[in-house]
Amino acid sequence: MPYVMVQIPNTPAPASSAPRSVPTSADVARLAGVSRATVSYVLNNTSAVRISEPTRRRVHEAAEELGYVPHAAARSLRAGHSRMVLMPAPAFPVGPLYSQFVADLQGALVRLDYTVVQYGSVGLYGDEAARAWAELRPVAVLVPGSGLGPQGVTVLKRSGARAVVTMGPASVEGAHALLMDHSAVGHCAGTHLYERGRRRIGVVVPELPGLEAFSAPRLAGVRRALSGTDATVTELPLAYEEDAAARLAARWRDLGLDAVFAYNDEYAMLLMRALQDEGVRIPEDAAVIGADDLMLGRLLRPRLSTVHIALPSGRELAGLVDRAVGDPAAAPETYEALGASLVHRDSS
Repeated sequence: MPYVMVQIPNTPAPASSAPRSVPTSADVARLAGVSRATVSYVLNNTSAVRISEPTRRRVHEAAEELGYVPHAAARSLRAGHSRMVLMPAPAFPVGPLYSQFVADLQGALVRLDYTVVQYGSVGLYGDEAARAWAELRPVAVLVPGSGLGPQGVTVLKRSGARAVVTMGPASVEGAHALLMDHSAVGHCAGTHLYERGRRRIGVVVPELPGLEAFSAPRLAGVRRALSGTDATVTELPLAYEEDAAARLAARWRDLGLDAVFAYNDEYAMLLMRALQDEGVRIPEDAAVIGADDLMLGRLLRPRLSTVHIALPSGRELAGLVDRAVGDPAAAPETYEALGASLVHRDSS
């Protein structure tokens, strides 16, 4: 499309006006006809003081008319701590399942009057990342993956964090833990394929950096499920690219495999399409199973067998955070947070 240059005729600049002053709680109080204390009680959702509904409505209407927003830092000074929950961005690519979990968690925390901030700590790891998070003075930090150590937990707590929660395969000293054992996912898939009569089983291991924390335990889970049997396990490195899947499918018959656990549903869809293009029949020649139980897997033909992964509800984790903030001296809590169950469909 050609570029079109439009010439704007010279027009006199509008007279500059003085910048509007930032509205304060005193302005809201005057407009609503109440005290500043009442404004604070209403806008900070203070439950200890009873405020009538008409008064609450007047305060909210006045604040909206003036464009007033409470000052988070000032509120933190009054309370002695912030209401910010920091969620560092994971170092691994996230899929729909994790994204939904995070969305539910954020909603539950907001309903408990916390401010949720996602932090993009690209290039920062371990204790170095913890120091960067501590600079923001969060009241709680939810750490995905396994990069945080005991020293990092100490740094966060000394900066004022009342709750540090790790979400990974192992607990960390001093922190609450949601233990996510992904070997259970692989064990579930391997057991299913063996029970369906498959004996030469491939396991897709994504080549995408950051996924090792999930792919390695899933591979180990398949090996554990088939240990002591007559089945073999073949590791299949695979990039999430059509060409890479096509190359793997082209040598499928040489590999002599009759089944594959494809890490998750997305990799399963990628590989299954490539296998079908090579004339490999699913499931007659090769059974395929994924994980995550995504909707798209049900729409494929054949429908995709999968491992359904049960994550804790956002409300449960938000409740843990709220309890820890209220009682920071309490002993760390540990939860087995990941369940795996087989969903058998046509592909296996």
